[in-house]
Amino acid sequence: MPTTTGQRTVAETARQPEPRYGNRPTMKDVAARAGVGLKTVSRVVNGEPGVTPDTERRVQEAIDALGFRRNDSARVLRKGRTASIGLVLEDLADPFYGPLSRAVEEVARAHGALLINGSSAEEPGREQELVLALCARRVDGLIIIPAGDDHRYLEPEIKAGVATVFVDRPAGRIDADVVLSDSFGGAREGVAHLIAHGHRRIGFIGDQPRIHTASERLRGYRAAMDRAGLPVAESWISLGSTEPSRVRAAATAMLSGPEPVTALFAGNNRVTVTAVRVLASWDRPVALVGFDDIELAELLQPALTVIAQDAARLGRTAAERLFRRLEGAGGAPERIQLPTRLIRRGSGEIPPSA
Repeated sequence: MPTTTGQRTVAETARQPEPRYGNRPTMKDVAARAGVGLKTVSRVVNGEPGVTPDTERRVQEAIDALGFRRNDSARVLRKGRTASIGLVLEDLADPFYGPLSRAVEEVARAHGALLINGSSAEEPGREQELVLALCARRVDGLIIIPAGDDHRYLEPEIKAGVATVFVDRPAGRIDADVVLSDSFGGAREGVAHLIAHGHRRIGFIGDQPRIHTASERLRGYRAAMDRAGLPVAESWISLGSTEPSRVRAAATAMLSGPEPVTALFAGNNRVTVTAVRVLASWDRPVALVGFDDIELAELLQPALTVIAQDAARLGRTAAERLFRRLEGAGGAPERIQLPTRLIRRGSGEIPPSA
């Protein structure tokens, strides 16, 4: 006589047909195969108490045999959540955003959430389009590196419950959580380092002036020069596109003429890479400090001195703040500023030769 296993015998259970190819097995299928009720399967799947070890084993064997996977989407939707967050970056190809994105993904994964990435290409209109598309897909929260300076379009989404944290740059014309690096302090320290090594004519090449980080780094440059009592010629400052042709032209102009600069401060990693290429073929030594570290910086000749920011910490801090908001943390929006650090490697320690 076959052994009884709850609602069906083992023999009867063994004769149950497998779900047809292409049909996703359900908890009802698992319950039928294991010979238990739906509630029992639900308890096993969700790790709830009240199931004997033998029954739990049978249910788990049925799960494994059928290839059952819990439908997390349905579960979180019943809670009014989709278990997904959006990350809007400036440029997915920029090496700076790799560790930042990875850190956000790791925090999201720890919270059982899916991360969806997108790039604004530094275009405010594209940023808005991407953000609203993510909201239309009902992401629970957003982490945004802003391209624009007016984020009032987000107010209805935030009021509707979409948690939002800005990173690297603050939001424009709305109050929102933001996680930043100390761009002002880092640039001031980098320029002061060049001054300490004897430089008095120092060029600054940065990104678009409307970008918060670019304006803050320029402000740090001016503060360091002012503190040292040094004049600043406007020809020593160039803000604009980080396209290599524009940066090369700016660096060449500063390094030429009757009173050329003896050092350069590069406002971000893309500017730094072009500056390194210009100086590699220049006819005299020129000191260089870059904002942001770059890969293989220590292998250059001379090795590159930088102001380093911790991109992974930026991403992790922003994501942790986002999930605290999603878990109900209240209070006014916070501005969290992370420190930078000067890494001396040689290029910023070259003394002036003119």
